[in-house]
Amino acid sequence: MFTTTPFSIWELNEKLLHGLENIGWEFATQVQKETIPLALSGKDVIGQARTGSGKTAAFGLPTMNACQASGELQALILAPTRELANQVAEELNNIQGEMGLIIQTVYGGTDLEKQARSLQSGVDIIVGTPGRVMDMTERGHIDLGKPDFFVLDEADRMLDMGFFPDIMWIVERMSGRSQTLLFSATFPQEIIDAANEFMNDPDFVLTNTEKLDIPPIEQYSVRVGRANKLWVVGRLLARMSDEDQTIIFTNTKRMVDLLVQRLKKHRFDVEGIHGDLSQNQREKIISKFKNGECKVVIATDVAARGIDVDGITLVINYDVPDDVDNYVHRIGRTGRIGRKGEAWVLVGRDDLPQINKIAATHSLDIIATEAPDLPDGIDRDPVRKQEDNSEAADVFGMVPIKISTTDMSKYSIVELLISSLNCSELAIGDITINDDHSVVEVHNKHASLALRSLNSNKLDASIIEG
Repeated sequence: MFTTTPFSIWELNEKLLHGLENIGWEFATQVQKETIPLALSGKDVIGQARTGSGKTAAFGLPTMNACQASGELQALILAPTRELANQVAEELNNIQGEMGLIIQTVYGGTDLEKQARSLQSGVDIIVGTPGRVMDMTERGHIDLGKPDFFVLDEADRMLDMGFFPDIMWIVERMSGRSQTLLFSATFPQEIIDAANEFMNDPDFVLTNTEKLDIPPIEQYSVRVGRANKLWVVGRLLARMSDEDQTIIFTNTKRMVDLLVQRLKKHRFDVEGIHGDLSQNQREKIISKFKNGECKVVIATDVAARGIDVDGITLVINYDVPDDVDNYVHRIGRTGRIGRKGEAWVLVGRDDLPQINKIAATHSLDIIATEAPDLPDGIDRDPVRKQEDNSEAADVFGMVPIKISTTDMSKYSIVELLISSLNCSELAIGDITINDDHSVVEVHNKHASLALRSLNSNKLDASIIEG
């Protein structure tokens, strides 16, 4: 995916180049190599590139290069979802160095007035979703006549989500627009037709033929509920030698902070890195990790881009990535230069479709296994395992419990549970009497106690996993 083309060959702002250097970016990816010089020359560009190919920097670097830290809106970037808008903004902040650009996200599902107040204090670049940008424009919080740089990211997803009428509404009001960049993984005819309407003789960049390198490492998955993910992480970290280094991936900045807090509480020496940290903080953590002073780093996908450490022997996917390709980028952090490496992914019931999709898309052999045993010499878990029946519960929180008896009536089962659990009848769900066993549903809050109570009455009870 990476080329031998350094970012330094282009006439980028010195502060941008310094920012790239500070996060360890030296060479451009293929899409960056082909897009950036065209965009810097002022041309409109249509780029076909998959997620994970480096396209955010492909449009982000020319966009930021064209902006000044003035507090006046100069560029608008549209993304299909709030998650992608946050991810784009985080990466731009990660790579802008000391440029001082104010990059503001604008999307639905959050307080509009709060976002409006942030814009009033000054903004250079807006990264937003179409609906909220329209809403704030109509309310007078955004002046679409100001920005001369326009970026449309993941246009095919925009089309699938029915956003193209909104996008055309926005484009029509961007009277000061002088340059447009459009990126999409695929190009249905509707996108090509629309692009011809609002783009000026665009150049095409096609890099979608890139194949992701799958590292030759051992991959494992563990079925586990969220309450016990930390227990599995504790066992994995307990197996590390003094020479090993680990990177743990989460999908959100908040989860990075929570994991750092919880693992430090259990006496693990860990550091967290994400886009909300200052540049100096990120640099210090990456430097410590590269020098081997820090053994475990917890990171989001975007923040981890600058971490290139050959000594990483273990990658833990605490969260299954939302994007199929990001899984490959994550596990590629280990097994460098022929070294041994392992990648583990913690999979809840709701994650099964995504991890199956990831394995099928890239023909991966991800071995389903139990949490690893504790290493010799350690007889106590670093993190205690919790009683957790959430994986077996349905959407209403009801856990199915199988009991060996078929002699008890439904009424008798209910009476037994209510008296032993001291709960209301609402905590007991459906009861099915089969030929050789019965099944009773109990709310997750009472399921463990119900299991113990039923077994104490010699009913050979067990939870039916989902």
